[in-house]
Amino acid sequence: MIHTIQRTACALAFGLSLVASSQVSAQLYTEDQRPSACHKKFDDTGPGRDVIYVPTRLQTVERMLDFAALKPGEVLVDLGSGDGRIVLAAARRGANARGIELDEGRFKIAQCWAEETGAGAKARFLQANIFEHDFTDAQIVTMYLLPGLNLKLRPQVLDMRPGTRVVSHAFTMGDWEADRTESVAGSNQTIYLWIVPAKVAGTWTVTPKGSAPMQVTMTQQYQKFEGSARMGERTGKVAKGTLRGDQISFTLVEDGGASREFSGRVNGDRIEGSNGWTATRAAASASR
Repeated sequence: MIHTIQRTACALAFGLSLVASSQVSAQLYTEDQRPSACHKKFDDTGPGRDVIYVPTRLQTVERMLDFAALKPGEVLVDLGSGDGRIVLAAARRGANARGIELDEGRFKIAQCWAEETGAGAKARFLQANIFEHDFTDAQIVTMYLLPGLNLKLRPQVLDMRPGTRVVSHAFTMGDWEADRTESVAGSNQTIYLWIVPAKVAGTWTVTPKGSAPMQVTMTQQYQKFEGSARMGERTGKVAKGTLRGDQISFTLVEDGGASREFSGRVNGDRIEGSNGWTATRAAASASR
């Protein structure tokens, strides 16, 4: 059994939220509501379960979706989806949402709740191991998992499409610094946002507009990178290298002190600069 922190439910609010706007829906949720009929039908509190079972405030669920800037039609996958509350909230906002849950009881609760709230057309639940399920189609990944599981998932997440947004409730990704962090108002809960960066490690031929090409070698640590450059007989370094999805920016500082700013968009082994510069990576140097 995967040791996850799962979402528990106090579910009457979802029936109300289906007819409320997303802007005010969080105000309709309370923390002392009785379990829904689905929770009573598929009791998931029995003995022998080896998961830590902690409720996520529904206000936090809504804030996680706000934090991810979820848009209608986007694909959201919730890893360790518990009773399905994040998936159902996302579906209610027009997303194509999918929940992956190993525990049979919570999986059944989520399916029942989707039918109960009428969100089934946009919400789908799978009883599966999160480490065996392919979620690379997601534009947004949400999770409330223990730190060790976050770290185990990190390589898979980093291999996702650049620009994928990842939101975690309460726990970090180790030394992968979050792009944004927020304390949820009125609570002691923290949510974290990462934007999967493009992979830029390797040796690039950078051609500034109207100038001779230069060789730039980059080393990358998550959304930050640095490197060295050679421009004929001159040398320099790459400084302030940052990535936000496929958006790249850095400063090239020559050893003599002159500097130039670069920004653009990474597309595999090519970069299209915002002011006409381009770069191509040597295939053999690309680093995963």
